Amino acid sequence: MKHVSLLIPLGDISLSNVEGTYHIFSEVNNALIRSGKQPFFEVQIVGIRRDSWVKNDLFSIHPSALTSEVNKTDIVIIPALHTDINKGIELNRELIPWIVDQYKAGAEIVSFCTGAFLLASTGLLKGRKCATHWYHINDFRKMFPDVNLVDDKVMTAEHGIYTSGAAYSYLNLLLYIIEKYTSRKIAIIVSKIFAIEIDRKSQAPFIMFKGQKEHEDEPIKKAQEFIETNFQDKITVDQLASMIALSRRNLERRFKKATANTIVEYIQRVKIEAAKMSLETGRKNINEVMYEVGYNDTKAFRTTFKRITGLSPIQYRNKYNHELIM
Repeated sequence: MKHVSLLIPLGDISLSNVEGTYHIFSEVNNALIRSGKQPFFEVQIVGIRRDSWVKNDLFSIHPSALTSEVNKTDIVIIPALHTDINKGIELNRELIPWIVDQYKAGAEIVSFCTGAFLLASTGLLKGRKCATHWYHINDFRKMFPDVNLVDDKVMTAEHGIYTSGAAYSYLNLLLYIIEKYTSRKIAIIVSKIFAIEIDRKSQAPFIMFKGQKEHEDEPIKKAQEFIETNFQDKITVDQLASMIALSRRNLERRFKKATANTIVEYIQRVKIEAAKMSLETGRKNINEVMYEVGYNDTKAFRTTFKRITGLSPIQYRNKYNHELIM
């Protein structure tokens, strides 16, 4: 049997992560019992103090054990933080050495969504892959540049450390862990009971590109704004360099540092975001949308679109177009 410590950090956290995890592991045990086997997961709610208030004091959670009372566990699960990230980390500083000690003692560590920020604060993610909510990827990269953030993945699993992407991606990570420790059959049963799409690998279709402007490099912001206003046209690096009076090399270096994208990548992402919005709301065919956002090569457009979103343009339109869905 695996002992699971479901952590309750202080501050506003994801209640669905806590209740959902407890419910799903309970159902795994029930499924095992029905098949004539012993339950496998013992889930304990663990916190810094006995009562934790979340959601502006609307709800409270009462851990059954304190971290100081849990000397050994097999799996530590960190739910998403819904409070200000820096505040959330500061509130939970005393959890950090406990998480590290448990990992060193052989426990596996799991973070859901923005719980990755607390996990990264332990130093355990240094040089390793990590997923988190796509909305927070720019902040994460600035805070933890030594972590290999994979912003399009639903989950990562590396050296006994697991992370999940945005919001309900945690369900897919739970299925992965269930399959690892029980069986594919049990994972499929649970996926059917909770209507979870099993084997989903990417959160790319859900990413909304907002542009990374949380920096102080004003010439780079000017270049970004020019790209976002004129993305239908052919824009060259030399053109941008001339416009903001920087050398090409200096522009490319500063642009990458400020936005975490090369200039070409940024232009592509702006174009594809515009194409996504058109495919979601309009009735234009794929070629019309392609020309509208400045592509003339069908293959290049489809290849770039699928690389960024994980879906072909047709698949994306069929999945998200409001009128087609209705």
